[in-house]
Amino acid sequence: TRDEPNYDLLMRQRLALLAEHNLTMSAIAQVISTLHPLPGAKDFLDALREKTQVIILSDTFEQFGLPFMRQLGMPTLLCHRLIVENDSIVDFELRQVDQKRRAVEAFKALNYRVAAAGDSYNDTAMLASADAGFLFHAPDNVIAEFPQFPSLSSFSELLEHLSGALDL
Repeated sequence: TRDEPNYDLLMRQRLALLAEHNLTMSAIAQVISTLHPLPGAKDFLDALREKTQVIILSDTFEQFGLPFMRQLGMPTLLCHRLIVENDSIVDFELRQVDQKRRAVEAFKALNYRVAAAGDSYNDTAMLASADAGFLFHAPDNVIAEFPQFPSLSSFSELLEHLSGALDL
């Protein structure tokens, strides 16, 4: 989603590649088990959670995200699901279209103040709906297309901006 703004098209391309190369869910899970969050991510989340509740809105899938959430102290992750049959990923199930923006709008309807950060095209509607939105480690093309969102590159900057936006 950093280079392709059409999420459905991107996912259909990815599913076709998985099928073409006979990549199974268990093979992907094995690779995921070797990955780690960005250095400093857990410390950042821990520091932010000392000040406020944190919810991660992601266009990943439960099967991919859960191993990372365990490493990050199990923050709440709202994301999509893969449909797996006989160890093959055959489809995906979106929670709802534009779920990040709609989740932010729902939190705001409950009178929560929302600050959000993201790095891709699929984050920009969420950022626009939030009370404050920030790009974090976004590629140059996204930064150029969405100059209304401050672009941040370190966890300390992000913590400072989120804290300021939420008066923490």
